[in-house]
Amino acid sequence: MERARLYLITPPAIDDLDSFCKIFATALDAGDVGCVQLRLKDKDGAPVHDQHIIDAASALLPIARARDVAFVINDRADLAAQLGADGVHIGQADTPYAQAREQLGDQAIIGVTCHASKDLALHAGELGADYVAFGAFFPSSTKEPPDMASPDILTWWQAVTTVPCVAIGGIKAENAKDLILAGADFLAVSAAVWGHPQGAAAGVAAINQAIDAVHQNA
Repeated sequence: MERARLYLITPPAIDDLDSFCKIFATALDAGDVGCVQLRLKDKDGAPVHDQHIIDAASALLPIARARDVAFVINDRADLAAQLGADGVHIGQADTPYAQAREQLGDQAIIGVTCHASKDLALHAGELGADYVAFGAFFPSSTKEPPDMASPDILTWWQAVTTVPCVAIGGIKAENAKDLILAGADFLAVSAAVWGHPQGAAAGVAAINQAIDAVHQNA
């Protein structure tokens, strides 16, 4: 079983970008992070102004790149292309896959939200998605999920394809074990890192410790 990796999602709002850059760098230095997704949303879930995304990506992308961590932008393939990000994560209501691929090129990472749907995942894989995301597996404080998923879908996915899968939704160190054992290639985490009582670096370390514990005992 390949070791699962942390897929780190930014907090939905970054109030002080200079201060957050320092926290972000410390978090990336605290343990293995396979990918970072910049996901900024207003309190009502609406998209933020483009300039907020541009400013944040311009500041955070070099920090991730210096640590060889992939950096993708949520929803906005056009901004990902403009800013030189490594790719984009698209939902079912966002930029269509074909359009995102045309904007970003063959080498870019394009991940697709598939909720709890095998059909959506198979379709995304056939189109050429670099990963599919399943969830939510647990209630989340970051986003109200339209569907709840069972870990069984991760096991099924590993049996039918080699396309990586990301588990998302309410994941923290204490509940990650079943998802790792079920076959998650990546654990998408936001609140459990940025809201960790000992700070974001401790949050990253805790997730990695949970992953290591499962693999050492598997």
